[in-house]
Amino acid sequence: MGQLDASIVTLAVPSIRTDMNAPLSQVEWVALIYLLVLVGSISAIGRLADMLGRKLLYVYGFALFTLASLACGLAPDITWLLVARAVQAVGAAMLQANSVALIRTSMPAGKLGKAIGLQGAAQAVGLAMGPSVGGLLISAGGWRWVFFVNIPAGIIGMLLGWFLLPRTRVKAPRTGMDWLGLVFLMPAVGTLLLALTEASRLGFASLIVLALLASSLILFVFFVLQERRTPYPLVDLSLFGAGTFSRGIASGLLSYLVLFGVLFVTPLYLESAHSLPSAQAGLLLTVLPVALAVAAPVAGQIADRRGVRLPTSAGMGLTAAALVMLGLSSGNLWVMGAALAVMGLGLGLFTPANNAAVAAAGHEHQAGMVSGVLNMTRGVGTSLGVALGAAAYSLAAGVSGGAAGPAPSTLGFRMAVALFAVLGVVAAVLSLLGRQVPATRRQGRGRAPDPGDSSGPAPEPQSPTPSPKHSRQDPFPL
Repeated sequence: MGQLDASIVTLAVPSIRTDMNAPLSQVEWVALIYLLVLVGSISAIGRLADMLGRKLLYVYGFALFTLASLACGLAPDITWLLVARAVQAVGAAMLQANSVALIRTSMPAGKLGKAIGLQGAAQAVGLAMGPSVGGLLISAGGWRWVFFVNIPAGIIGMLLGWFLLPRTRVKAPRTGMDWLGLVFLMPAVGTLLLALTEASRLGFASLIVLALLASSLILFVFFVLQERRTPYPLVDLSLFGAGTFSRGIASGLLSYLVLFGVLFVTPLYLESAHSLPSAQAGLLLTVLPVALAVAAPVAGQIADRRGVRLPTSAGMGLTAAALVMLGLSSGNLWVMGAALAVMGLGLGLFTPANNAAVAAAGHEHQAGMVSGVLNMTRGVGTSLGVALGAAAYSLAAGVSGGAAGPAPSTLGFRMAVALFAVLGVVAAVLSLLGRQVPATRRQGRGRAPDPGDSSGPAPEPQSPTPSPKHSRQDPFPL
């Protein structure tokens, strides 16, 4: 539902603008404010979940997301809708900050990669269904059904989570929250995403974009300084000292950039250069997430048995090769479809194995923090992919001298795809740098030592949670 909702709302923007008679500058924030709040708050919510319980925040996140979806569907004006979307984003952050963490802390040793692979397949199905389901809902019942469709899924998810999910046993100590770090982090992420969004329209040379990027950099510097000195950080920076974690985050960022960049530039190219209707372009793009869904469970099993380096490096190498094929397709739909399918297989090999390796980092009581960082990376990668794709189109128009016809679109598509192919090669190289690390973990243990690190194994954590026989005293029954 998370992937489905993200793509559906984008389709609903024109209908919302017409129905509410609101300017486009306001309606665009229906999608933007959701992303800003979600990515800006997810690390803090992950840290909070480590202390209070991941099941607690996950189930309550379903409740908040469902209620906010109802408020969005009933919104009488654009202001109401924007506020409801911000609340909905908080609920989504409560879900996303805990989804990977719950899988990590629940799966037995040797099955983490397989479980993350199944989750990746579910996300790919949601991504594939977005355009078709969104178009059907909007045409049949109007844009409000884009939000109403979340309600039954949210209720079912909340009930299943309440009865089936395991209770959090290993929690982080209940310490004070790093509110000053949050003050730096949220605007830092927000200004970065806003800069990338504006760059897709104004270009990276715009003074507004440059000012936003500079502000984001300054805020990130202050955030890092704060995290280094506080005893209770939102993000434990020592995690980045582990090669597996830092390489996984960097290559994961590049993979999301490539995925969503291609999903952005390909329909623009097909519609402008080849006059392909939106429905057909969306159907062609569906090939990518379908292939991803097929490969993801297999990749997880390979990661469990053979380690993460093989599927991650091979997956990104395959993705880069598919992008070269896509750039040389010359608009041939069969060749483009085959290239997108190969790209989906490559990303399906890479993503579950890489996510499992990142999710296994740190102690078990840091699982929410790690999950939050991983999902924040996806949000930034998504925005960066759109911004770079749009910048390539703008640059192509400038190179072509503003000539009419399909030439600028074709050149822009080729430039964007070439850039994404280079970044895919970089991600493949980063994946190759690590040694074969199984995507496994023993329950309740600290992080396994990274064979590529010199820091040695982390010390065994002291579990701050009461023992099961005293669990009735826990004020948080979830």
